[in-house]
Amino acid sequence: MNKKDLENRLIEFTVNVNECVVNLGKHPTVIHLKDQAIRSSTASALNYAEAQSAESKKDFIHKLGIVIKELRETQVNLRIINRFSASSDDIIVKLLKENDELLAIFHKTIMTAKQNG
Repeated sequence: MNKKDLENRLIEFTVNVNECVVNLGKHPTVIHLKDQAIRSSTASALNYAEAQSAESKKDFIHKLGIVIKELRETQVNLRIINRFSASSDDIIVKLLKENDELLAIFHKTIMTAKQNG
């Protein structure tokens, strides 16, 4: 998978998260978590784009670490939202699977970058 494919995959993930959460319920917790999920999923794609212009390998690894942090935050938000909104179960399960795959890709990328250091 090349850099552009991965960027497009993150963008697609962000769009899917946003589409999933936009029409969820009005429970105060869900509203809060929807906003958080929108921010963290968007931040993962934006930080990956920023990593592409890293000034050094150390900066690249740091920025990818932020991508992982944002993906983990998105993952927990989706898991909590899923507890409040059973109607979106299938969609959230698919998003969580994609989130897991993206986390694995970025963990591997960081490990590779460190080994090639």
